[in-house]
Amino acid sequence: MSECKRHRILMVSDFFYPNFGGVENHIYYLSQCLLKRGHKVVVMTHAYGNRSGVRYMTGGLKVYYIPWKPFLMQNTLPTFYGTLPIMRTVLIREKITIVHGHQAFSTLCHEALMHARTMGYKVVFTDHSLYGFADAGSIHMNKVLQFTLADVTQAICVSHTSKENTVLRSGLPPEKVYVIPNAVDTAMFKPAPEQLSCKEIIIVVISRLVYRKGADLLVEVIPAVCRLFPNVRFIVGGDGPKRVRIEEMREKHSLQDRVEMLGAVPHAQVRSVLITGHIFLNSSLTEAFCIAILEAASCGLLTVSTRVGGVPEVLPDDMVVLAEPDPSDMVRAIQKAIHFLPRIDPQAMHLRMKKLYSWHDVAKRTEIVYDRALAFSNQDLLDRLSRYLPCGAWAGKIFFVVMLIDFLLWRLLQWWQPSTEIEEVPDFSMMNQNYVDNPTQHYPPDG
Repeated sequence: MSECKRHRILMVSDFFYPNFGGVENHIYYLSQCLLKRGHKVVVMTHAYGNRSGVRYMTGGLKVYYIPWKPFLMQNTLPTFYGTLPIMRTVLIREKITIVHGHQAFSTLCHEALMHARTMGYKVVFTDHSLYGFADAGSIHMNKVLQFTLADVTQAICVSHTSKENTVLRSGLPPEKVYVIPNAVDTAMFKPAPEQLSCKEIIIVVISRLVYRKGADLLVEVIPAVCRLFPNVRFIVGGDGPKRVRIEEMREKHSLQDRVEMLGAVPHAQVRSVLITGHIFLNSSLTEAFCIAILEAASCGLLTVSTRVGGVPEVLPDDMVVLAEPDPSDMVRAIQKAIHFLPRIDPQAMHLRMKKLYSWHDVAKRTEIVYDRALAFSNQDLLDRLSRYLPCGAWAGKIFFVVMLIDFLLWRLLQWWQPSTEIEEVPDFSMMNQNYVDNPTQHYPPDG
């Protein structure tokens, strides 16, 4: 790749390995494919336990675990300006051209985008979740998002529903928001070598057992399905505050032999759990995309899911049965899925998923967004600051002052430690030919 088209990208989020989840997987696999396409990619996240400093992952992916400890739900404590010095140093050391922040809930992401725009870098934001408009938490988060995205260069959402939600919450012009779905590593999520018998039907649930993921729905759905179908068994993987409710339900209805509780399942073992089942059950109350559905479909499982958020956009109609987030409707959907099972060919489903979702395609489309971001001309300070005033009668003025102070602190840092005194890191590649042929067959090492 010619140097003029080569991007130097800094991925920033509080959510990254060794923590596991949809955002973490998205950042890792996208980074690996961008590396393969000749770009330089560096990840910045907070420290996880003793994991602090600079680490390297597969393909030479460099990760800065900055010495900030998580404060709440793997998020760092908001400091506004505390991350400016280290952010500036990393951007200069790595000769970054684009800063790509992930997840609206990430404090580190918001601060990184704020500092990057102050320093004149092009920034891209990817929203991975849906949020409401009525409760106090959503109102606060939407105002923060409006502040962060007031001067963002481009934004990406993982579904069309997520795009509508983000545009409404942030006030971004729709033409600045692109839809690029998630993908699945089909090399990792393969069906079982032999198709399972339908004499005993296994329904698999792998999810965080929290309210948002519909754990309370499972408490009502599982006993009803077990009464209707004596040959149905459930495998529930995941942990969370709602786990005790499912265990109480199992005791109350004497379903110990029909509902197996696995607890937290490491991502490397998800496939081994999925291939033991026939149906994957997703009971989420809100979902922007749901990578778990892709993983299940890639393993050849028929999916039953609530019709919420961007879920209807994920799979073709013949690979999923949708239901309203209501126990009786979900039971009917499971009943329909059970009758449909004999027509399911896991291997054919896997091959379809291989064509539908690819991280290489996600990387190509993200690369186009980067190109368009770099094509935007830089604006002077007053033009940029004026973008924050429409954010609210009082909030706009507060945001204006926050960004003005950030600019002054940045200029102070430039005087205190000029850019010429910060040593730049030489570029190098750790990719071998086997990795170049198939980047998604490798997984992040523990180190």
